[in-house]
Amino acid sequence: MARGASLNGSWRIVEMDLWDQEALDLLGPAFIEFGPGGRGSFRFIAIEAEMDCRDSMHDLCPGVDFSWEGDNEGDPISGRGWAVLSDGELVGRILGDESGFRAVRRRRGG
Repeated sequence: MARGASLNGSWRIVEMDLWDQEALDLLGPAFIEFGPGGRGSFRFIAIEAEMDCRDSMHDLCPGVDFSWEGDNEGDPISGRGWAVLSDGELVGRILGDESGFRAVRRRRGG
């Protein structure tokens, strides 16, 4: 994936449009992460999903578009989404749940 180190790694989801932080962290700290080979994953509330990612630009910011498949308490779910790097934070939208999110880079061990 050509996006390089700017988006790769793990990001802590600190805000979503539809839920408070306590709900987001139901199964542990909410996160979204991007790795090699166009792969990634996220978890928030009771949703755990794997992503297939492609580089993109949104409003002249480097970003990623993704499709995702996962489960919500054992029920299969899927959708699409996007994220961009903006002022050192990751902002985007997870479609399927129709919720915007904001994330900060996770520190090692955090």
